[in-house]
Amino acid sequence: MDIGIVSFAATSAAVGDEPLIGDADRMAFLLDEVEAADQAGLDVFGIGEHHRDAYLDSAPAVILAAAAARTKTIRLTSAVTVLSAADPVRVFQEFATLDLIARGRAEIVVGRGLSIEAYSLFGHDLADYDALFAEKLDLLLALRESTQIEWSGHFRAPLRGQGVYPRPQQAVLPIWLGVGGTPESFIRAGTLGLPLMIAVIGGDIARFRPLVDLYRRAGAVAGHSESALKVGVHTFGFVADTDEQAHASFFPGWQYMFTKIGAQRGWPPATRAQYDQMTSRHGAFLVGSPDTVITKIRQADLDLAGIDRITVLMNSAARDQPALLRSITLLGGAVRPAVQRAVGER
Repeated sequence: MDIGIVSFAATSAAVGDEPLIGDADRMAFLLDEVEAADQAGLDVFGIGEHHRDAYLDSAPAVILAAAAARTKTIRLTSAVTVLSAADPVRVFQEFATLDLIARGRAEIVVGRGLSIEAYSLFGHDLADYDALFAEKLDLLLALRESTQIEWSGHFRAPLRGQGVYPRPQQAVLPIWLGVGGTPESFIRAGTLGLPLMIAVIGGDIARFRPLVDLYRRAGAVAGHSESALKVGVHTFGFVADTDEQAHASFFPGWQYMFTKIGAQRGWPPATRAQYDQMTSRHGAFLVGSPDTVITKIRQADLDLAGIDRITVLMNSAARDQPALLRSITLLGGAVRPAVQRAVGER
């Protein structure tokens, strides 16, 4: 099982009266995070994509390229690329270039995106939300298979055999399909034989079990091998030496972030009771000491009958830089080896 981290490069790193971190300093620290994750032995680091105030990740491939120059073994991925609002040719070129810089460590997670601001920003109609994604995913997969293709669609000018360069170092650039809770998305991933990355914002990870079963059945019907049908889970997480330290570092930033988002979307303010439920034994969040997090990951593995990758979003604690670096070290140095041993025993 791969264990990794995702960051949205959030600039809202201050809570209450604490001073904000400047954008340039926040970006520099983000690169320190990726380097620390690489040194800690983690498997993957992902950068999200947002086009709004309080986030610095509108160009994830640029950030990942800078990270590639400072790392050696960790895989570098988007999380997610909002493909519906992007040009698949440009996306392929950017990540093929990243793959060359990283010497074969690049991946893409594509999705429709939970944040919808990219659609109007790049001139797309939100009413075409799914049709845009389906067409652009078809083109991206075709570009992965061949340098020169004949392709036409509704939303983009056709390709008539032009070459798309550069080509990545990997023979097949890994493309994961990021999904929320829509059954059709799980079926699409299985039918295409793409690895699946489930975004878990809250609740119980076990509730996705029927959808994962649906994904695997769709993949089997389409003739894809079991080994191709990988399952990843993305959730919130933070590791500290004790449970109390983890909650003290993570909760204030999480509450601030979700209260701010809620005010924009009409949700009520985030509460400690919600947080406690999501960090409880059956909740999705992986927050606590190494032993607590290890136990929850092992339980999640049982709930989904096999997980190939877990990534955690911990940047709501970015205001406390030493604690965040300590969390990365514990995740790679204590949690990952224990989980790998447990997987090996099975």
